[in-house]
Amino acid sequence: MWFSRKQVSGAHGPNKADPAGQPGQITTKQLGDAAESLALAHLEQAGLRRVESNYRTPGRGGGEIDLIMRTPDGTLVFVEVRQRTSRLHGGAAASIGAVKQQRLIFAARHYLMRFASPPACRFDVVLVHGGSGSPEPVAIEWLRGAFDAD
Repeated sequence: MWFSRKQVSGAHGPNKADPAGQPGQITTKQLGDAAESLALAHLEQAGLRRVESNYRTPGRGGGEIDLIMRTPDGTLVFVEVRQRTSRLHGGAAASIGAVKQQRLIFAARHYLMRFASPPACRFDVVLVHGGSGSPEPVAIEWLRGAFDAD
């Protein structure tokens, strides 16, 4: 008799695609959502206004922008939020390589197509260090103009 992967995993253990995971275990999605909430609060406290959250381009291979914010002077800010519980191995900043930057740039260009005349814009990164069972306290680091679209 043939069983689908979902039937087998449901009968003999957790389904890896199941976002619930083990009872009491915090998922990476939950960690990411918490980091984005901290970043949003930090940016709003600094005077930026949220325009959109989790903007995704259609189709496979596109990109996602965690937060799109606007500064008081009208600059559109595309924000990538990265969270790591430890600064080992370069911490959160080291996880934003060239491929990730290109996906963010692609998504930003897609987003900007809605404007007849695109506003000034930049790419910022908000790093959330520590927390979630780490011995390090939560620290937020905001890198303005972290990279360019050139």
